[in-house]
Amino acid sequence: MTAEQQDLINKGEMEDPNKGFQKYTNLNPDGEMFGAVVLATGWKPADVSQYEHLGYGKLTNVVTNAEFEKLAKNGKVPSRVAFIQSPGGKDNDKDFPYCNSVTSMVALKQANYVVEDNPADGKAYILYQHMRTPGNTELFYKGMQAKDGIFMTKAAVTKVSAAGSGLAVDVEDNLLGENLQLEVDMVVLAAGMVPTTATENVINLAYRQGPAFLDLDLFDGYADSHFICFPYETRRTGIYTCGGVRKAETMEETIDDATGAALKAIQCIESSNRGVAVHPRSGDQTYPDFFFSRCTQCKRCTEECPFGALDDDEKGTPLPNPTRCRRCGTCMGACPERIINFADYSIDMIGSMVKAVEVPDDDEDKLRILVFVCENDAYPAIDMSGMHRNKINRLVRFIPVRCLGSMNMVWIKDAMSSGFDGVLLLGCKYGDDYQCHFVKGSEIATKRMENIGETLGSLGLEPERCGTREIAISDYDKIPAILDEFVEEIIAMGPNPFKGF
Repeated sequence: MTAEQQDLINKGEMEDPNKGFQKYTNLNPDGEMFGAVVLATGWKPADVSQYEHLGYGKLTNVVTNAEFEKLAKNGKVPSRVAFIQSPGGKDNDKDFPYCNSVTSMVALKQANYVVEDNPADGKAYILYQHMRTPGNTELFYKGMQAKDGIFMTKAAVTKVSAAGSGLAVDVEDNLLGENLQLEVDMVVLAAGMVPTTATENVINLAYRQGPAFLDLDLFDGYADSHFICFPYETRRTGIYTCGGVRKAETMEETIDDATGAALKAIQCIESSNRGVAVHPRSGDQTYPDFFFSRCTQCKRCTEECPFGALDDDEKGTPLPNPTRCRRCGTCMGACPERIINFADYSIDMIGSMVKAVEVPDDDEDKLRILVFVCENDAYPAIDMSGMHRNKINRLVRFIPVRCLGSMNMVWIKDAMSSGFDGVLLLGCKYGDDYQCHFVKGSEIATKRMENIGETLGSLGLEPERCGTREIAISDYDKIPAILDEFVEEIIAMGPNPFKGF
């Protein structure tokens, strides 16, 4: 925006082109809008000063791997160096924060500096708990193992202290089975690669959840949406990460990463221009439709939306932003008034599917169990299980849903009132093994099921008639056992007492 345009806007002679959009777009200081953002702000070395027994910050020649790299660049490589990959002490099996395969490779590379710059007396000691060298880097690891002057051992470092003009490193629980004290000129600590998004406010987003990324607590500050299926996407639609912001990477990986993120950003702009979803429902032209005249301003949809696609006005009425929406239907499942629907995915549509399933009469040999399955992991896994000719329990019927987060509890009530003897929700894993394409759909559904359990209990039905299970797309062979186990539980409880009413 030019100074002349801004002057006209201030005088009221020109309409502000950004008016009405500032809540929903990412603006630079000049007020310019962008269709997509690639975040490549890098990383910083992790703080290792908390490990007092290692002497960082107190002993002169205890440095981090990043600091040692600068010394090597200036030609100042000592002849005896200990590379400590794990803090040791009481946490013997843990590495430094944010340690990874890159820090392992850096230690091997820097150990090579020592022996090459000091061919006569160079000695490098690599003390580790976990050495990570994936793929072809294993060859470099084996090459360093065979190199004279480089000594590696799994060990716990208990203390680093001054010893004359050098340092003494006390080592326990090493592969030799005896305690050691190494005399070295310098100690190098493997400080991990902390993404800038974990320590700094590198973005300033206008989202009701706050200006920064929401940390999932599972990725140590990395801005992630779905690490496996959407490697560059964040939980903020249209904002992509690459390099050290996304994960710890080598320079070669970072170059490829930048290309991938840029291509994803272009795809995002192109899809937005066509008015369709970017992913995971690529090409989807529908949007959530709100029947606002019945909205009670409960704010459940705005609070549960994983992507900040719903804001609210001063009265609490939802303000949809279609450009952020990924069509997961979480808002539809959250709404107690059932006023949110999609053109091709609605409360009534799934409810009609439930009611269309034939439920046998009151007969213990003709029970019927309904399974709602998410379309991203569980449904393909069931498909793969069938292709592998695994037997599926004959008492089970499946209905696919976009995400378990879109599960509206009225569907379960419809199923139980229709005579179904049990209802199972089968979706993606969450928690430490998080795999949900919509971030937290399975987790939200599990919480909602706790409430439906209370409702069933008040009706005289066992809460155990409804349950949730997690499945990864690669666990297709486990599906028959999961279903059989749930069916056996329902058989033990007997038919639904409301069957036939």
